[in-house]
Amino acid sequence: MNGKECDNCIANCDQSSFSSSCNMPILRRSSRLVKIANPAVVKKSPYFAGSKPSENQLVSRSGSKTSKKDAKQDEFQSDCRTKFEPENWKRVLENIRQMRSEKNAPVDVMGAEKCADQWEARPEVTRFHVLVSLMLSSQTKDQVTHSAMEKLKSHELTVDSILQTDEKTIGTLIYPVSFWKTKAKHIKETARMLKETYDGDIPNTVENLCKLPGVGPKMAHLCMNIAWNQLTGIGVDTHVHRISNRLGWVSKETNIPEKTRLELESWLPR
Repeated sequence: MNGKECDNCIANCDQSSFSSSCNMPILRRSSRLVKIANPAVVKKSPYFAGSKPSENQLVSRSGSKTSKKDAKQDEFQSDCRTKFEPENWKRVLENIRQMRSEKNAPVDVMGAEKCADQWEARPEVTRFHVLVSLMLSSQTKDQVTHSAMEKLKSHELTVDSILQTDEKTIGTLIYPVSFWKTKAKHIKETARMLKETYDGDIPNTVENLCKLPGVGPKMAHLCMNIAWNQLTGIGVDTHVHRISNRLGWVSKETNIPEKTRLELESWLPR
């Protein structure tokens, strides 16, 4: 199948039109099948190809030297700012929206915004619920996260109540989420930081959210959107990262979700 035929297939196919003659890769999502175009083969930048940055590349704008890691990140962000827009992305996005129109996936009914008490709790408590649910959700199914949140809320889920609860009890309440011992420790430490630094509320910036234990960029951007109703960026997990690369929605292949986020934010309209 050539590139033109693939584009037409993505634009027009539905479940009934799949045929054995189509050799496009298929992504299985619940009971639905989604055809995904092979991304164009792109050349990696010299840096990722193995060449080392020059001494000048390791000097920041202020004139001070930075680490190679910082220089690598700066170069990647600069590459992302280069004009790039994948072909037919609007058509592909519309197809995805149609397939998700029923909103019957577990995340739709048990995601972070559904785990928080939005009716009876004070606003700062609701925001804390959102943060905790996101912390629990890492590498954990939505059903398990939702169940753990229900047990925590029945115990009383506030910053003060967590501070008064020992780590072992928190672990018992959130079990069997993945890495429950580590997450219990992070929740306890987070409650302490929120009490001491933010007067019992959660931070209202991505930068400060990422300073909390166990919170990364994906959680921070989602938390800003759900808890503070502020769109600060795209929450990219391993699934979004992998699918974006398969759709060709990145100008060059990325190897971690954070690089995929920068790529997507460089061209997707807000």
